[in-house]
Amino acid sequence: MYRRCGIELSRFSAVRNDSLLIIFTKNPRAGLVKTRLASTIGDEAALAVYEALRSHTASITSKVDVTSTVFYSDFIPSADIFDAADFKAQLQVGNDLGERMLHAFESGFDGGYRHIVLIGTDCYELNTAIINAAFAALEHADAVVGPARDGGFYLIGLNRFIPELFQGRQWSTSIVLIETVEILHRLAVHYELLTELSDIDTFEDLKNSGLWPSTQA
Repeated sequence: MYRRCGIELSRFSAVRNDSLLIIFTKNPRAGLVKTRLASTIGDEAALAVYEALRSHTASITSKVDVTSTVFYSDFIPSADIFDAADFKAQLQVGNDLGERMLHAFESGFDGGYRHIVLIGTDCYELNTAIINAAFAALEHADAVVGPARDGGFYLIGLNRFIPELFQGRQWSTSIVLIETVEILHRLAVHYELLTELSDIDTFEDLKNSGLWPSTQA
């Protein structure tokens, strides 16, 4: 039911009015972001890492030729690295990550978009070509997933609303990806997998990333 995507699918340059990129971000505040990382390096250093991740995400997504909407966790700021000229802004709605992703996809499909890709701001290895590859995959598959090395996913894209992917699930576990694939199989959804990447959630993740020298205290 699936085919693994390669970077050859990244040639996706035409502006797509029927495609939406959703970016989930937390409002950057010390003590409230990257808490697992902060337990090792402290709140302020963890905030600096998160700001670097947000800056990276803003840079790579500004080059994707689709509508982009940033969903903030708590409030929509008057000024942010996600510039209003390039990014629309909305608030996340829901009690857990699944409910918030469900609402974001539902609002996107209700808005008339046919291809929707959702990412977070935790993956320093993510780049414009991989996001373009996700949209290219949605030209012939109904779902696309970017596997994270910790057992979750850094990206999920859909051509139709599939609430079962988000309802009644436990998040931030090592089996999130496995469960996601099982749901897609059970519903007979044709999907594709992207390149496996690493999020930055722990000190070990940080040390293994390109961010470590530039954010080291």
